[in-house]
Amino acid sequence: MTALIIFLCLIMLAIIIVQYGKFRELTASIRGEEEAMLESNNRNAAFGMFFMISFLVFCVVSALYYRNWMLGYGPHTSASAHGHELDSLFNWTLFFTGIVFVVCHIFLFWFGYKYKYSKDRKSLFLSHDNTLEVVWTAIPAVVMCFLVVNGLIAWNNVMADVEEGEEYMEIEAMGRQFAWEIRYPGADGLLGERNYKLFTPTNPFGQDWSDEKNLDDFQPTDIVLPKGVKVRVRITSKDVLHNFDLPHFRVKMDAVPGIPTHFVFTPELTTEEYRQNLKEYEDYHAPSDPDDPESEPLWKAFNYELACAELCGKGHYSMKRIVKIVEPEEYERWLEGQTSWYDGNIRGTADDPYANLSERTEIPAFLAGRIADEFDAEAQAALDATDASKKTVILKHVYYSTGSYSFSGITEKYYLSRLLKFMKDNPEVKIELAGHTDSVGSEESNQVLSENRAGAIAQYLLSNGIDDSRFRAVGYGMNKPVDTNETEEGRANNRRTEFTILNAVTAAAGEAASDSSAAE
Repeated sequence: MTALIIFLCLIMLAIIIVQYGKFRELTASIRGEEEAMLESNNRNAAFGMFFMISFLVFCVVSALYYRNWMLGYGPHTSASAHGHELDSLFNWTLFFTGIVFVVCHIFLFWFGYKYKYSKDRKSLFLSHDNTLEVVWTAIPAVVMCFLVVNGLIAWNNVMADVEEGEEYMEIEAMGRQFAWEIRYPGADGLLGERNYKLFTPTNPFGQDWSDEKNLDDFQPTDIVLPKGVKVRVRITSKDVLHNFDLPHFRVKMDAVPGIPTHFVFTPELTTEEYRQNLKEYEDYHAPSDPDDPESEPLWKAFNYELACAELCGKGHYSMKRIVKIVEPEEYERWLEGQTSWYDGNIRGTADDPYANLSERTEIPAFLAGRIADEFDAEAQAALDATDASKKTVILKHVYYSTGSYSFSGITEKYYLSRLLKFMKDNPEVKIELAGHTDSVGSEESNQVLSENRAGAIAQYLLSNGIDDSRFRAVGYGMNKPVDTNETEEGRANNRRTEFTILNAVTAAAGEAASDSSAAE
């Protein structure tokens, strides 16, 4: 209904204008053409002056009114190191073009007013003016040279790639209809190789899993970056032209299918610091939700955003990612909580080239490092624990099929080598090796199977120089499940071996008793 009313009003306005024109033609024919032309010229000249003044006032007032909402002004200073140079270049350009805009605007309407038609004025013939032509050629040329040279300097500084040996971190952003895919390197600091032919629903980047650098790469929901660290963003597109746009950091670069681009920048303000800048301005104390007066103020709800600045299709509006800038310490804590895409989506599936490691003679370096770090951390935690319930470590990488107690894969052998090293590094430690089964089969057969599983580990330690007085092997059958036996995954978790540190419990208790006696 509202649209219909507006449409009818526009039609009525058009009819009024047409009728007014006909009325003017009628009155002109009555009063005479020349008199009507003079009146029209005077009226248009006056309207031109009115428009000139009102438009200039509008431009100034609106700029002052919205200054705290515009990038580069008020609280919106650049959040990146290079952005200040771009803001300076923009301000210089605005200064010179602003002068031209105001002067031309005034001259345009003033000349229309001053030299409106008059029957008492004769036109002046002026072929040329050398001084005037030199002035209006030389001044723009000097200004243009200044702007172009400054622009080239800024371009070379801003678009420079990282130098060899320079410290930086690299991430990858890939645009697609209609979202951004983000990939981070893992502990090795290197992004793995990828191939567009490998794109699948479970492999959105087309990562080549035979490249070990890919195994620790992860794909977070939000973009989290450390303050003060140079970041190189590798920018690509999966389908159509997109544009990687971080306006608060003055970062903007096309994502072109088949042509990788990049942008390098250094964040200078954390998200929280930017919020505190906004808090200083009254404009940002308004509710973030206009329909909810109790909603958070704008400054508190602020987040940096990644957007697409290219019209890429119907869902263009949805290409938004939250960007968080944090202190380096907080970034390191965030990193520790990330899971690689390989571990979360590929490992153990048909796409996993390492699913059958029995065919390999050597464990991949990345996998070895991860297994070592995982075991060492869990073993040390069990060693340091004073609570007996926390002194057990499940041998996660020793896998069993139903009814089996043998292990021959290189993963199992490497994992058990860490247990062997732990026993050698801690000669005072004594452990219990416990075997467990799922619920498949009879209780008697599962009891024997669990004993065999524990015995196989015990035999490994014994054959590698660990005295049998330092360990005992027991089987618990299917009596101590850690997961449900109703699913295959749960049964796989229940088919396990584990070790429990024994003497450290006694030692801890003995130390506590000694401390108690000393206190008495």
